[in-house]
Amino acid sequence: MSLAVQIRQHGGPEELHVADVEVGQPGPGQIRIRHHAVGLNFIDVYHRTGLYPLQMPAGIGMEGAGVVEAVGEGVTHLRVGDRAAYAANPPGSYCEVRVMPAQNVCRLPDGIDFETGAAMMLKGLTAQYLLKKTLPVEGLVPGDFVLFHAAAGGVGLIACQWAKALGLQLIGTAGSDAKCRLALDNGAAHAINYATEDFAARVKEITGGKGVKVVYDSVGKDTWEKSLDCLRPFGLMASFGNASGPVPPFAPGSLGAKGSLYVTRQTLFTHISSREATQAMADDLFEVVESGAVKIHIDQRYRLADVQQAHRDLEARKTTGCTILTLP
Repeated sequence: MSLAVQIRQHGGPEELHVADVEVGQPGPGQIRIRHHAVGLNFIDVYHRTGLYPLQMPAGIGMEGAGVVEAVGEGVTHLRVGDRAAYAANPPGSYCEVRVMPAQNVCRLPDGIDFETGAAMMLKGLTAQYLLKKTLPVEGLVPGDFVLFHAAAGGVGLIACQWAKALGLQLIGTAGSDAKCRLALDNGAAHAINYATEDFAARVKEITGGKGVKVVYDSVGKDTWEKSLDCLRPFGLMASFGNASGPVPPFAPGSLGAKGSLYVTRQTLFTHISSREATQAMADDLFEVVESGAVKIHIDQRYRLADVQQAHRDLEARKTTGCTILTLP
């Protein structure tokens, strides 16, 4: 048996219930893992509310770290007793023990503790594919400006540090002066408080009127239009989330008028659709974390039993950096 968070219908944080569930043996291609810590991400809110619908009843949570307890037939990259971490489908990481597909589970280096592993996988792999794979047609070279919304969040703080290591000038936005300072402290070249400043005007000022090569946007509806105005000709609008709501329909012709722009909607799970791709991206992430170039900030910890409050705080934008759920 395992304590696990379940939802029986889509809705608010009150729909998150902790229950005892039975955990069986792993089948072919699966493992059983006992978590030491679990990561909290905004995609969990999308699953809970039904923006990304789940079949009920459902588990929730996309990342965790712990020890492999059992290995199913055909799994060769993990063994019983391995320290491991993952970002993976299907949802269900908010628990003590689970059986899950092994494809996206990676051995955790000895130099990275379980809490860091649980906090960094989904957010760190997201930062990896954005900065390394989601690139404007003209590419990115040291000195280039990029705009990153929600720069004080979990993905944002990793991206600030990683962008600096790559020589990029990251312009971060956040909703308070304190969050802007946090982004600057973690490698952002500039920070804009979008609650008090027109971020599009400031971006043009910072870049001498030229604009940025790429905008990385997990906010969605509230930042979309002005983000397009921040791009230089042939720039890339890279959407990877919708914290403020989905982007409304727009006329493709507007992209031509604004400078022959490109638009893409990215998701992590396309990038980690194979075992080989997952491991290559994870190795890149592990390297920058172990080198110290990227530090994982765990700014909030909640007990599994307090998962409803964790979701309330996340949605109210009271959190910074990474958040984890701790287990009894």
